[in-house]
Amino acid sequence: LRVPATVFMTGRWAEEYPIQARNIGKDPLFEVANHSYGHHAFTDECHGLRTMKAGRIASDVERAYRAFRKAGVRDPMPYFRFPGGCYDRRALRALGAAGVTAVQWDVASGDTFATDADAVARQVVEGVRPGSVVVMHCTSSAAPVTERAVRIIVPELRKRGFRLGKVSE
Repeated sequence: LRVPATVFMTGRWAEEYPIQARNIGKDPLFEVANHSYGHHAFTDECHGLRTMKAGRIASDVERAYRAFRKAGVRDPMPYFRFPGGCYDRRALRALGAAGVTAVQWDVASGDTFATDADAVARQVVEGVRPGSVVVMHCTSSAAPVTERAVRIIVPELRKRGFRLGKVSE
């Protein structure tokens, strides 16, 4: 569908799938940004995610960037999406010291482990406003209906006059 997007990738995923990571990084429609190394929460009690130890945030962010470079991802963006969307002032300070900018979404697609693509599409289309950032997932194991939902969402948003873009745009 030729949709530009920012792919917030974990370092562990880039290590496990270096060819796919490199291909995403080479595609001019995409930009790669940081989603941590191992998808641990940066605060306590974040949707059941394991919590990262205090003081490890900056090194986790850098470890992910090293994994991107090793996989061949050129020029990853200095953006960061918190696992689970959970953060506090301590986490924000640590990101600032690491030289990255936190990016949060305003539309949660609800695609994680969803089984109804129409419901995911409805949630996105009804929630989008000018300037919205929509969070979706791209692994079939964790988001099995996302591809079908995107095939509904994109034409509908374009029909409504929305232009889809990368965070940097």
